[in-house]
Amino acid sequence: MAPNIDSLLQSLTLEEKVSLLAGRDFWETVPVSSKGIPAIKSTSHKPTNPSLLTSSLYLTTSDGPNGARGAVFTGGTRAACFPAAVCSASTWDPSLSRRFGNALAEETITKGARVLLGPTMCIHRHPLGGRNFESFSEDPLLTGKLAAQVVKGLQEKRVAATIKHFAANEQETERLSVDEIISERALREIYLKPFEIAIREANPWAVMTAYNKVNGTHCDSHPLLLKKVLRGKWGWKGLIMSDWGGVNSTVESLDSGLDLEMPGPTKWRSSKVVSKAVEQGLLSESAVTDRARNVLELIQKVGGFENPTIPPEQSTDKPEHRQLIRDIAGQGLVLLKNANNTLPLTKEKTSGKKIALLGFAKEALIHGGGSASLHAHYKISPWEGLHAAFTDDVELHFAKGAHTYRQLPPLGSNCTGVNGEPGWTVELFEQGQKQRPIHTDYGRKESVFSPLLDSSAKWKDVRMSATFVPTQTGAHYLGCSGIGPTLVYINGEPIFEQENDCEDAMGFLFGGIPEKEFTYLFTKDQSYDICITSSPPTGGDHHAGILSGIPGFRLGFMYHEQHDEDLLSEAAEIARMCDFAVVFTGHTPVWETEGQDQLSFNLPKDGSQDKLVSAVASANSRTIVVNSTGVAVAMPWLSEVAAVVQAWYPGQEAGNAISDILTGTVNPSGRLPISWPKRIEDTPAYGNFPGVKKGGQLTVRYKEGVFVGYRHYDRLAKANVQFPFGFGLSYTSFKLKDASVTQEASGTFETAISVVNSGQRSGATVVQLYVGAARISADHPIKSLASFKKVFLEVGEEKTVTLSISLKDFAYYDEGSSSWKVDRGKYDFSFGQSAASIEQCVSVDVEGSCQL
Repeated sequence: MAPNIDSLLQSLTLEEKVSLLAGRDFWETVPVSSKGIPAIKSTSHKPTNPSLLTSSLYLTTSDGPNGARGAVFTGGTRAACFPAAVCSASTWDPSLSRRFGNALAEETITKGARVLLGPTMCIHRHPLGGRNFESFSEDPLLTGKLAAQVVKGLQEKRVAATIKHFAANEQETERLSVDEIISERALREIYLKPFEIAIREANPWAVMTAYNKVNGTHCDSHPLLLKKVLRGKWGWKGLIMSDWGGVNSTVESLDSGLDLEMPGPTKWRSSKVVSKAVEQGLLSESAVTDRARNVLELIQKVGGFENPTIPPEQSTDKPEHRQLIRDIAGQGLVLLKNANNTLPLTKEKTSGKKIALLGFAKEALIHGGGSASLHAHYKISPWEGLHAAFTDDVELHFAKGAHTYRQLPPLGSNCTGVNGEPGWTVELFEQGQKQRPIHTDYGRKESVFSPLLDSSAKWKDVRMSATFVPTQTGAHYLGCSGIGPTLVYINGEPIFEQENDCEDAMGFLFGGIPEKEFTYLFTKDQSYDICITSSPPTGGDHHAGILSGIPGFRLGFMYHEQHDEDLLSEAAEIARMCDFAVVFTGHTPVWETEGQDQLSFNLPKDGSQDKLVSAVASANSRTIVVNSTGVAVAMPWLSEVAAVVQAWYPGQEAGNAISDILTGTVNPSGRLPISWPKRIEDTPAYGNFPGVKKGGQLTVRYKEGVFVGYRHYDRLAKANVQFPFGFGLSYTSFKLKDASVTQEASGTFETAISVVNSGQRSGATVVQLYVGAARISADHPIKSLASFKKVFLEVGEEKTVTLSISLKDFAYYDEGSSSWKVDRGKYDFSFGQSAASIEQCVSVDVEGSCQL
């Protein structure tokens, strides 16, 4: 039976209330057993020592945005991998988001968790954002509407949603300390609006703060964000937790409204420190009580007091989840080009033909890197999906075609430790004392020392050594990186040195840190003593975050013949002999990941994928590109290929969903939730991403203001955009006609428009309603998305779509009066199938409004 929260709070001492406000260890909050308060256990937001995973208390939190991973970060209990948020957003279908939330809740419960760390709902400010794929869109309305439905889907099954990261977490570069200078108007209209929509429409039970600063103040203690807006103007009551390692103060964070510091043990909220602050009048006890209340109310909301036990993690592979994943991916894939109706590859076109499947055809790019990664139940590659779809008289041929690795694979084969057994020897030392090890471990399989496995090495120096016997003579390739200063020796001579910390410790963990390759001349069958030494990062918490003090490194190796192998010629030759060629391009999780922004607008590695597409297109005029990234990328070969499909990260059913689109089993209906520029120089944040560093502080100025995405491109020539926001092709065609707008006395607007399927196949399109002042002003976007609806139609069918909007849906934030305004005047209500394709426009005289 759930206790009365007020009575429970009255029974707690100040020390007991303080103990609730931070973690006991990496996952668990501190229980107050004598008062019947269990712990909240966080199982999987960030990795640490797996030996701690044996603890099992009643409530767990789990990543993440596209699946409930469970306790172990790598290789743990299998889980359903759903499409990434950007793929889900491409459906433009809130009903699918609701179903996704329901399924995600069911998955969360199988992992013994009742709080999910998601959805992620920051804005796609720049195409190089490393974590864009986890978020929905460049548009705040589309983001907010879809995220709200995910929240509803989760919480109606009594699993708490944690919307994140609040706020303006649009880059990974120095994310722990970067200071983002944003006007209040841009903050309100673009970066806070999706959170506001989710708060007002779905009431999420938890919010996670961002690592970064906004206008000089860290988000975990930001009075404007947490007190004035979130808990003040929006009137939201729920639990605010920090991102892991994202607390930067004691009094300020508590007073601003941050309820829970994670992980533990606490760095900022010891009973002694908080009690002293209360005694000195720096912090009121009522503030501590309010923070504790929110922790207890979250426990109550998810049923923790009623059922204080959890079952062990399970891997439950539900057929209905499989189908939902395939459905979301099928509606999220976007057909960007289809010259001469090259697609679909129907039986009539392909019977008795040869098809080349190249590039990532045999790899399933199902998710990005970092918190979104998980151990999927299974993953279907395009090769597998198309093999299942085509009849036996279709010949499929494969070639890799391009080198796409980011880091050389770790060295493991032909290595012997100091004990004469296979593997590497690891020795730990007190810092600066490398004469006598305090711990020795034998038999490490590879030249990797990972914080994921070795958190016990905190504040220790590490030495890893082995004798390596190469099987080939030559100048072979090596690459090394470390969290802290790292050295590599061969036969006692230093061959590599990293003097400083890496840029982002979590980026290192997720494989997103670039390594400089170098060569060393080896002789076949000769013995080489290799030694790697590394120290903890020196830059402090702002550099390493939760991995502060923990060393980590990796040494990669590749024989020169493999490294320099010509993969391109084989792919071009196979393409030449086939009737169709499908090139699968994209980013693997180490190329697009938490902890690291994109290095380039072009596909990796070093132009290899662009060269592959061009070579194949030269050899075969019916070349199709299927691209799997969470962001827009350069397409220098676009005019050379016949068709392009943007597949995003479509989850574990990737190959089947891609096959459905390519073969025409599913008519593509995905529409871009982002603008797709031709050049990085044309993007609104160009020159202001990821910022400028002065005096050790990275600062990024959001100089583009409210002109993000299509709001920016609307002011430029259409030639600057490769594909506009909201764009997507179909195997049929649609027309919009007979638009009408009625202004109601209540200040709402009732709109209607007819949609006709004028093509030869059933399918779906998205009706998009944009509103903007008829008189163009340099201070305001030409138009903004105000509403949308996806509509399915049979051949020749006509439907009337009605959309209702309010003044707030196209108001702007006036900083002078601190209010939302709609100026009096004429406004264009524009109906289209993309931001650049307006088919109907109705002008309406609006009286205007002001809302404080």
